[in-house]
Amino acid sequence: MKAIVQTGSEQIEVQEREQPTPGPDEVLVEVHSAGLCGSDAHAYRYDGGYEWIPIPRIMGHEYSGRVAEVGENVDQFEVGQKVIEEPIHDCGHCFQCKNGQENVCQNFSITGMHNDGAYADYTVVGERHLHEVPESVPLRDAAITEPTSIATRAVLDQSETTPGDDVLVEGPGPIGVLSAVVADSLGANVVVSGLGKDTSYRLPLLEDQGIDTVNVQDRDPETVAEERTDGGGFDVVVDATGHRSGLESGLDYVRKGGQFVMVGIPNEEAEVFMAPAVRGEVEVNTSYGSKWRNFEQALRLMEGDAIDVDAIVDTSYDADEPEEAFRAFLESETCKPVFTFGED
Repeated sequence: MKAIVQTGSEQIEVQEREQPTPGPDEVLVEVHSAGLCGSDAHAYRYDGGYEWIPIPRIMGHEYSGRVAEVGENVDQFEVGQKVIEEPIHDCGHCFQCKNGQENVCQNFSITGMHNDGAYADYTVVGERHLHEVPESVPLRDAAITEPTSIATRAVLDQSETTPGDDVLVEGPGPIGVLSAVVADSLGANVVVSGLGKDTSYRLPLLEDQGIDTVNVQDRDPETVAEERTDGGGFDVVVDATGHRSGLESGLDYVRKGGQFVMVGIPNEEAEVFMAPAVRGEVEVNTSYGSKWRNFEQALRLMEGDAIDVDAIVDTSYDADEPEEAFRAFLESETCKPVFTFGED
């Protein structure tokens, strides 16, 4: 089978690999579509915090496909069903798992990093990590269920966003775009901030969906906050930049008594003066990964056409030449590249 394999820092190859065989509790999935996300890009560059990934490794953890074969103990899925995977696998036994915090399991593993992933014609996964995809949701759309689930957790669980709230989303990467779309679906007044490099693709993508944007290199976000909130500040700020500046500056835009939710993971140490946040009783929260319910929320949002997946997904990149997609993603020339492996 064809597979996209990372062989070193910024080195990936399309190789022929042996098709995997499912174990007794596993499912063989014929991959249809697989997306590229920020963590894939960090892994591709072997950024700090990703050097532990064993090389070579079949990449990819955001995907959709159909069940091709089931292990002898599998009874919840059958051949032909459309499925997606929860790629962060919890152990089910540690304190966090037993305490209902399985998204921060002490012994987690991530598909495409700890073990071979889904940038391939086929992949195997344990039955308990799969979700059935509603029949009305195309497999191409379902490929972004995982990043959408991260956005639903950040907005619906980890923030208190309500209709009419003024919300700032920092960073128009995939998670930022999806967080903005989820907040917008609630009826919040959303604005997304980005950099000059985001003005060619990512910010226009949001503007086409009726979501306001600001280029922070062209316009001071504090001015935007004053204009949109009568000087009070945003009710909720969601930081999806993956850069320390998101935290360092984002707290300046929250109103007293408001919320700051950090979902991006910066790779550098940040310096933050917390006194104003304390005096303003700003709630500072974080959001990591997602849970079973967040995947179901994501699928239902897509099923109900609350998310314009066509506007977000970019299928113009060929799985036979994957480096082009990685380079375009890192240069903000696209938002959510999705490789196509199978047919509908």
